[in-house]
Amino acid sequence: MTKEPFKPDVEVLTNMAELLKALAHPVRLCIMYGLVQQGPCNVTHIQHCLDIPQSTVSQHLARLRTAGLIVGRRSGVEVHYEVVDPFIKDLVTMVVTANPPYISRE
Repeated sequence: MTKEPFKPDVEVLTNMAELLKALAHPVRLCIMYGLVQQGPCNVTHIQHCLDIPQSTVSQHLARLRTAGLIVGRRSGVEVHYEVVDPFIKDLVTMVVTANPPYISRE
């Protein structure tokens, strides 16, 4: 039985790499995991949870929104952000909760 050569779809791999780049920051991973666990939140709530400046939270939310990882839903003067894609929810949960032996959790 001969294996067929792997023929990657470059466009799919490029899109996946962009998704991973958007997640590749500890604050953004923390925001994403918080949204997965708690559901929709506004900037103020996220800021209080992370204890970082509101402008920093907003910049990270903008990066995540531009990448299509979160959506914002306006409610009056507030915008509540959430992760709606089940694949993204599972990916973030797996990345944050994984315990590989080569990553120190101390």
